[in-house]
Amino acid sequence: MVVPPYTPSEGRYETGLPIRRAGRSGIRLPEVVLGLWHNFGDTAPFARSREMILHSFDSGIVHFDLANNYGPSYGSAEETFGKVMEKDLRPFRHELFISTKAGWDMFPGHYGNWGSRKYLFTSLEESLKRMKLDEVDIFYSHRYDPETPLEETMQALVDIVRSGKARYAGISNYPEDKARMAYEYLEARDVHCLLYQGRYSMLCREPEKAVIPDAAKAGVGFVAFSPLAQGLLTNRYFNGIPQGSRASEEGSLRSDRITPELVALLRRLDAIAAGRGQSLAQMALAWDLRDPRVTSVIIGASSVAQIDDNLQATRNTAFHAEELSQIDEILTQL
Repeated sequence: MVVPPYTPSEGRYETGLPIRRAGRSGIRLPEVVLGLWHNFGDTAPFARSREMILHSFDSGIVHFDLANNYGPSYGSAEETFGKVMEKDLRPFRHELFISTKAGWDMFPGHYGNWGSRKYLFTSLEESLKRMKLDEVDIFYSHRYDPETPLEETMQALVDIVRSGKARYAGISNYPEDKARMAYEYLEARDVHCLLYQGRYSMLCREPEKAVIPDAAKAGVGFVAFSPLAQGLLTNRYFNGIPQGSRASEEGSLRSDRITPELVALLRRLDAIAAGRGQSLAQMALAWDLRDPRVTSVIIGASSVAQIDDNLQATRNTAFHAEELSQIDEILTQL
């Protein structure tokens, strides 16, 4: 079968997808980011991955979030994206905002993990090859390394930006005190930290205490990953654990987390969502975006329909005080 050449939708910037400024910078990003953590590796059909990436672009999603070890297998999500870039998106590279990261395990040996200068440089060079790119728009240190001096990791980011291999620097999963130190180190060397990427959802509110306020104070945007708590903040587990679901695979989401008590509370949240004219998933995304300090939320997807459903969340991100009070009362029981 011959696949016809890709022509993007002429209305891709007229879809109604809201845009927010990334902290104190000239960059504006859509409220929804497509994350390629799962469902885009070499175990997924390429045609489906390509369809989701191109549909996202047609829908106004210009920010694509990757990391060196996304797949599965490691590196294969970047390879998939590289194939789509080479085949379809090359003429539109200037319209895209592409991120990748290094910090978790990637390859064997002494230099394939954590935050050394050698690992960050080597990883980014390999990521660029896989994605068929000359540079990424932002390169993240994916986690804080307690055994490598923070100065070494941050100077690597400074030098990567100055080399032209990344236009901006970011950090992810850093403790609040180390994040503040990172912001100061980068700022002192005229490389502003553009984004902090952290886990944030109704079921994980820790960033509200310091990470989000500190980022805002430093002029750093905040991008939320796992806003649906790996599918818990949907109706998927209301009637048990479906075969093929993430919980059924006993990986990053364990089945023993899905208790009758949790499901009962999720059903109460679902009732509030229904009153807003939203699904639970849509309300969970909107809840993250209720805070203007949150630049974007990262969605995963296994189908075009799921992307479209998630995009509907951006049509109503305002909450009445009574709704927030009801949600808070439920969340305190989790």
